[in-house]
Amino acid sequence: MKCPYCGSPDSKVLDSRPADDRIKRRRECESCGKRFTTYEAVEHSPLVVVKKDKSREIFDREKVLSSMLKACGKRPIPYAVLEQAAADIENNLVSDLDKEISSSRIGELVMDKLREIDDVAYVRYASVYRQFQDTESFMEELKNILNKRGYSVSGGDGAE
Repeated sequence: MKCPYCGSPDSKVLDSRPADDRIKRRRECESCGKRFTTYEAVEHSPLVVVKKDKSREIFDREKVLSSMLKACGKRPIPYAVLEQAAADIENNLVSDLDKEISSSRIGELVMDKLREIDDVAYVRYASVYRQFQDTESFMEELKNILNKRGYSVSGGDGAE
């Protein structure tokens, strides 16, 4: 690492510690003795999202977080929980080693996370994502949630 004070290429690491998504290193120049801090980060090649119309754009975790925030509007869900969920989704996508991801895969991951976090937020997101065309398909999704929670749900005629 080149010293910012004297330009010498020789420095030694005094201390290393994690800082957010990178490593903070405290260094000392072996020529002039001055100390300085550097940050080291892993370089990821960008993830590319392939949309339904076959267009492509760079993956943006903020868009995932924004859509989750909309689904969770007026729900008692801490922002930190949604931030962590968005980070988990991104990590899941990065670990797949595919550099191109379909938007439908991202939508399914978001729905899975929201299902774990809050049923109402999940149904809100699913209603937009799956584009329910009628109340029956919407009710079918609600029945699936209730059945998974152990509630007995009858057919669609309203009589039990």
